Amino acid sequence: MSNQAPRTGQDAVDLDDPNLTRFDLLQEGLRRDDIEIVHYEPQFPVPGTKAERRLVRTVALFFLLTGLAATAFLVVYIWWPWEYQPGSGQDKWFTPLLGISLGVALLGIGFGVLTWGKKLLPKEVAIQDRHDGGSSPEDRKITAGTLGYIADELGVRRRPLLGVSLLAGLAPVGAVAAAPLVGGLIKQPHEKNQMFTTGWAPVDDHGSQKLIRLTREDGSPIRPEEVSAGGQMTVFPGIPHGASNKHADSPTLLIHLREDDARKAREANVREKKPDFMWGNYVAYSKICTHAGCPASLYEQQTNRLLCPCHQSQFLITDNAKPIFGPASRRLPQLPITVDADGFFVAKSDFTETVGPDFWERP
Repeated sequence: MSNQAPRTGQDAVDLDDPNLTRFDLLQEGLRRDDIEIVHYEPQFPVPGTKAERRLVRTVALFFLLTGLAATAFLVVYIWWPWEYQPGSGQDKWFTPLLGISLGVALLGIGFGVLTWGKKLLPKEVAIQDRHDGGSSPEDRKITAGTLGYIADELGVRRRPLLGVSLLAGLAPVGAVAAAPLVGGLIKQPHEKNQMFTTGWAPVDDHGSQKLIRLTREDGSPIRPEEVSAGGQMTVFPGIPHGASNKHADSPTLLIHLREDDARKAREANVREKKPDFMWGNYVAYSKICTHAGCPASLYEQQTNRLLCPCHQSQFLITDNAKPIFGPASRRLPQLPITVDADGFFVAKSDFTETVGPDFWERP
C-alpha cells in the first residue's frame, strides 16, 4: 500500500518514463479525467502495527470460515444420506445442513469483504466530471496502471495471509456453485429409477418379473368392489416405501367409471392402441400433471374431468386423459391394470410414457 499523498501539480508526465510508479500513473489519469481527490487518508499510516495485523487475522478468519463452510456444503451434498431411511432420521438433516453451511459461507464472504474495505483500505473521496467519447491508447495504459495500483492498495502482496485466506475461502465456494450443475450430470437420466422408470416397474431387486399391487398409502391392497361406481382412489405401488418421496413419481388415480363412461374410455383406448390397459370399468392414470408436476386429483365424476389445482389444467378421462383446458399439452400416462388370482388390483407393467412435466425429450 502506498502512503503517498496525491500529486497536486498539473504538469503532464512522460508515460514512457521507466521510473514512473503506478501511483504516478494513477495521478496522471486523475488529472486527465479532471478528477480531484478531496480526501485521502490511509487507515494505517505506519504499516505493520499490531492493530493492522489483528484486522488482517480477522479478515483471514472470515475467509477461512467461508472455505470450511463451503467444504462442509460439498461433503453434505455428495456423501450425506438424502433418501428416506426408516429409523435413522439422517435424511431429514440433508436440506437444513445444506442451507446452514451455504449461509455461513456467504456470511463469511460478506463480513470478510466488508471488514477489508472498511478497516484496511484507505479512505478516499474523489470528484470527477463526466466525459464523452472513447478511450485513447494512453488512457488505456493509464487504466492498466490504475488497476495495478488498486491491487497494491488492497495490500495482498504486503499481507500474504489475506491472499492465502481469500484463495482458501473462495475456491470451495466456486466448487459449491458448480456442484449442483455437475451433480445433475453424473447419472444417466435414462437409467433405471430415473425419469423413464417408476415404482410400478414389474421387476424386483433381484431382476425377477413381478406384478406390483395397487395399494393404499398404508400399504393395504385394493379389491375392485372397494371402489364405488363413479368413485376414485389414490393408489401407490405395493413395494417398500411405495408411498414415500423415494417414489414420488408413482402416485396414481384409480377410477371406477360408470358403464356408459367406461365404454367411451375403452373406445378411446382402442384408438390410442391401448386396448388392454383397462380392467372392466376401471382405469388408472398418473396423478402427476404433465404441465408442472402438480397432483392432478380433483375428479368431477359428472363430467369425467380431472383437474389440476395449480394451473387449472383439465384432462378428459373418457378420452384417454386428453388435456382439454389449461396449459398442459400432453395426456396423463395410463397405467395398465388387471386383477391377480387373489382378487387384488395389480399393474401389468410400468407406465409406457414419461410421467410428469414434458419439458424433457420423450423417448
